Amino acid sequence: MSDKKSLIAKIEEAILRHNKLYFMDSKENVDIFLNKMMNTPTKSPKSIFKSIDFNGMQVFTFGDKDAKNTILYMHGGAYVMEINHQHLLYCYLLSKKLGAYVLAPVYPLAPLHHAIETYELITELYETLVSKDNLILMGDSAGGGFIHSFCQYIKTIDLEQPNNIITFSPWVDVSMCNPPYNSQNDAILGEIGLKEIGKCWAGNLNTQDYRVSPLFGDNTGLADTLIFVGENEIFFTDVKRYVRNLKRDGVNVKLITGPELFHIYPLFPIPEAKRAFKELKNELII
Repeated sequence: MSDKKSLIAKIEEAILRHNKLYFMDSKENVDIFLNKMMNTPTKSPKSIFKSIDFNGMQVFTFGDKDAKNTILYMHGGAYVMEINHQHLLYCYLLSKKLGAYVLAPVYPLAPLHHAIETYELITELYETLVSKDNLILMGDSAGGGFIHSFCQYIKTIDLEQPNNIITFSPWVDVSMCNPPYNSQNDAILGEIGLKEIGKCWAGNLNTQDYRVSPLFGDNTGLADTLIFVGENEIFFTDVKRYVRNLKRDGVNVKLITGPELFHIYPLFPIPEAKRAFKELKNELII
């Protein structure tokens, strides 16, 4: 990958920075946001893509059930924002380019819900998929962090691991306990907002419980792992720490860093994302 950021990526980052979430860099604003969300009824996302109901949880599906690859995709959004068109379009791309059946659950979000509720639903869904020949778990940002935690968790209940784990800019430590963080450089996220949201998502769990912060968990026996992260994003240092943990625990892991790039860059319509997708496809040998 080139060490120089493309012009399109620079433009995309400028747009993201201009539209940065107002509550990410202010304790007062994040408290207002969370209080507002507590009083906002949950609505099922509407989309041109089809979905199914699984035990009361909406799950978007893409591709043929009998495809050679099955992908369970957990969307990002800091555990407070619903799945969006960017996630859905990427899942559609995965189904077409990888010949995969992709499932993207609309899982319960904070502050109305907490991690344990999502674990219950996703475990039930995973149990219906675990017998698939080539099962891949994927996720971006918060969803990526959940995937890493979830794979640590299923060891404790004797469920088989997936064939591969692939994440984009995973949030591996919701406690945000390793400052300084480069909130000013990050075009999307901020330390103050994330720390408060992390407490909300954890609920009764400690924010350093592995079920919400895989940085503190045991990775022994996890599947081959591929992680993408931008060098200009707030999670860069924590992701590198987590990769060291994976190697320590004997996991076959590959980290791909995007020079000068921003949070979840592989999901954006930029040249660097096309290169990232080629890396992803090569890693799966598809």
